[in-house]
Amino acid sequence: MAICMENPGQLNVTQAKDDIQLVSNGGSALPEKNAFGNSFRDYEADCGRKDIVEKHYKSSHINQTYDFVKRMREEYKKLDKAEMGIWECCELLNDVVDDSDPDLDEPQIQHLLQSAEAIRKDYPDEDWLHLTALIHDLGKILVLPQFGSLPQWAVVGDTFPVGCAFDESNVHHKYFKENPDFNNPMYNTKNGVYSEGCGLDNVLMSWGHDDYMYMVARENGTTLPSAGMFIIRYHSFYPLHKYGAYSQFMNEEDKENMKWLKVFNKYDLYSKSKVLVDVEEVKPYYESLIAKVIFLALFSFVSSVISPYIFYVD
Repeated sequence: MAICMENPGQLNVTQAKDDIQLVSNGGSALPEKNAFGNSFRDYEADCGRKDIVEKHYKSSHINQTYDFVKRMREEYKKLDKAEMGIWECCELLNDVVDDSDPDLDEPQIQHLLQSAEAIRKDYPDEDWLHLTALIHDLGKILVLPQFGSLPQWAVVGDTFPVGCAFDESNVHHKYFKENPDFNNPMYNTKNGVYSEGCGLDNVLMSWGHDDYMYMVARENGTTLPSAGMFIIRYHSFYPLHKYGAYSQFMNEEDKENMKWLKVFNKYDLYSKSKVLVDVEEVKPYYESLIAKVIFLALFSFVSSVISPYIFYVD
């Protein structure tokens, strides 16, 4: 799929500083409870989604191996199957509800707009961050039939490195014991096939919408800044940005970009709400941002990409 934009302009980018903080005093208040009345990211709360979420992570942790990720990256880097605009792509997410999310069961286009609008309110001059929020989850289209109907465990949920030991900070860690890499001496040490300070760009992450959307943007010349690309690729990497796991792989650029990811994460998480954004009201603003960015994005969807392999599905 090619996402085509015309009349590229320039986004406003502020250099990340050590004192970047979430705007909370006078800005958007952070809610204490999610849409179901529970704490955010509470994977034990019985909200009607607990079993769905746990089943998702069980399948993910068993099937996301080093070899699987390499196969997915090789297949999807072709980016050669269809063409559409970014807003059209956003609208496809009306048909996607994230099975890994204990905090929201609304279509994903609402999540994109809720997070983008919350950031826009508190960071009105950082339009690159507004656009990053709008597109950060576009890769979830991979679950749709026209993009191959990948199982949700291969598209959504917290991400983690493969090729090294699975840190215990990962949600539902117990299911990794059934992953073929768990007992493989090549992959089950702290650093595995990587070296300290190698940079996250050199670490294979579990396959999903994050890495896919990063690949789409990188391969097709987006003008988003490095921090925006980092957010797209690692926003689901909760073991790192919440618990500090796998930080031994970070280089200096990763550490600098992490400052913006931590800003973004508050809005990505706490903006989830049953109060829906008026799509038509905000659409003109985001279309104006899209027009500023050089972003020729080729998406790949191949219905046979999963079928040659056998995975655990309960």
